[in-house]
Amino acid sequence: MENRQQSTPAYTADQIQVLEGLEAVRLRPGMYIGNTDVSGLHHLFIEVVDNSIDEAMAGYCDTIHVTVHEDGSLSVEDNGSGIPVEVHSKTKVSTLETVLTVLHSGAKFGQEGAHYKVSGGLHGVGVAVVNALSEWLQADVWYNGRHYSQRYERGKAVQTLQDHGPTKKRGTMIRFKPDAEVFDTVEFKSEVIVYRLRELAFLNKGITITFADLRSGREHRFLYNGGIVSYVNYLNRNKTVINKDPIYFSAARDGIEVEVAIQYNDSYSETTLSFANNIHTHEGGTHLSGFRSALTRTLNDYGRRKNIIKENDENLTGDDVREGCTSIISVRIPDPQFEGQTKTKLGNSEVRGLVESIVGEELAAFLEENPTEAKRIMDKGLQAARARQAARKARELTRRKNALEVSSLPGKLADCSLTDPELCELFIVEGDSAGGTAKQSRDRRFQAILPLRGKILNVEKARLDRILSNNEIRTMITAFGTGIGEDFDISKLRYHKIVLMTDADVDGAHIRTLLLTFFYRYMRPLLEQGHVYVAQPPLYRIRKGKDSFYAYSDEELDEILEREGRRGIIIQRFKGLGEMNAEQLWETTMDPERRILQQLNIEDFILADDIFTTLMGEKVEPRREFIQEHAKEVTNLDI
Repeated sequence: MENRQQSTPAYTADQIQVLEGLEAVRLRPGMYIGNTDVSGLHHLFIEVVDNSIDEAMAGYCDTIHVTVHEDGSLSVEDNGSGIPVEVHSKTKVSTLETVLTVLHSGAKFGQEGAHYKVSGGLHGVGVAVVNALSEWLQADVWYNGRHYSQRYERGKAVQTLQDHGPTKKRGTMIRFKPDAEVFDTVEFKSEVIVYRLRELAFLNKGITITFADLRSGREHRFLYNGGIVSYVNYLNRNKTVINKDPIYFSAARDGIEVEVAIQYNDSYSETTLSFANNIHTHEGGTHLSGFRSALTRTLNDYGRRKNIIKENDENLTGDDVREGCTSIISVRIPDPQFEGQTKTKLGNSEVRGLVESIVGEELAAFLEENPTEAKRIMDKGLQAARARQAARKARELTRRKNALEVSSLPGKLADCSLTDPELCELFIVEGDSAGGTAKQSRDRRFQAILPLRGKILNVEKARLDRILSNNEIRTMITAFGTGIGEDFDISKLRYHKIVLMTDADVDGAHIRTLLLTFFYRYMRPLLEQGHVYVAQPPLYRIRKGKDSFYAYSDEELDEILEREGRRGIIIQRFKGLGEMNAEQLWETTMDPERRILQQLNIEDFILADDIFTTLMGEKVEPRREFIQEHAKEVTNLDI
């Protein structure tokens, strides 16, 4: 018998790899910034700008400049206290170099004598991680009356600290160029940066933040003396509001500061944003739980006390009182506990009770002092409750119909034979004609077809009870298998690819927008988890003799014509899916080997919410302005 001990190499101390300095960050960047795609790239910008915001919160700076340079680098400059440059007692190099090359170094740990009493970047890896993942980084510091600088490449200092002499200026500028060896893309998106800077300006009233994109000439200046009240007004600017001025209150207890702003509008969706030390807590946390609990309890108590909610009526639910509610909850905590490096959920248990207590007291006082607005808010909740009860009955109808019953309806769902959701695709097709062609051309094993007749209801202008009375929407809900609203369960999704296949014209674009508005408002996890795709059918078929080519854009058409020559060419322009036969539709749009699918996701919740409100809401003027502003960006539009 073979002696396995002799054939296996000895496990020795020499096999233990020690990663020094910032090597670990370069080896596993996802552990520090989430991923290396476009969101990870912008996480670098956020880490640097958050340091300047910490200076602002501590009262050391009031101006921040952010610039995207023509070479693709990004700089953040503030007029704060500057990073110290004295030799650090532990690292034996300058404090500046320590901060830029050592993880968990900074002025944010411990409270005794800490430079920042409240800070967002409490993991202490921020600027060091940015340095590690940059092709180069230049730090300029105006500190104690002198100007210093130092350059780094891929996390390592390539020059000693430079002293440029005396100055009256103070502050810090970090300029860095992301490393193309690390990131999938190194091109910063102005829209993402502008959104975050505007948000920070709202959260820190009185701070001036400027942005300049030297690639395009785009410039912005943000200064909001109204703080989160201005933020709520901004979010509701395209909506009809119920209480004219946002309800606002702030309080500080046990070293924790709480700020809340609330304003109701006549829409049917909720927009609630929660922040802890300027960090947008996308997954909520204890501060959001405390706010929601207090909102529901306080409105029910007021309704009972004033006999607005009758004795035999059931209480309003959380969904009822949050319908049409736009609110901001911002807390500042000396020692926040964030769940995960991306800091998307606040875990401090003491915050929930504190927020609940403050919101309950302040909101109750507002309702008593403003009976007219209180009545409007209560009426909004009562209308939502009546709609919820009607929607419950409509949901029961959709639950009673299973997918087999729907598939037997003429012109509706043609299901696939496989039942593993990960392998199954559902094509939502515009029109019965194209739906019939798609049924002929599909691979019946894993591709299901659901034709839609006409345009579905615009859900931005309707409550759930009315939405559920729409036949096309009910058919979709049943086909997906997830339920809707409070019954929605993403684990029951029957197809992991939902493909929108519409014509390449104005009507097709409108149908896509209606469908996406519905998904966004009532089935958002479909978008968040990447289950929704848009099919890209070809615009042209080019024939030359026995050969056929397909072009998906005007540029591709020009390339084909240049390559094949223009003599003997026949060009067919597809204005709709119905103009293709089954074989053409399969090989251009449905065949997994050859098709082009665009996966949709939500890069920015508020930006998406804003666009859906603008395009699909009640107000015409914002829609007109949006069209005028973006008209030049439109491609593939048939008039």
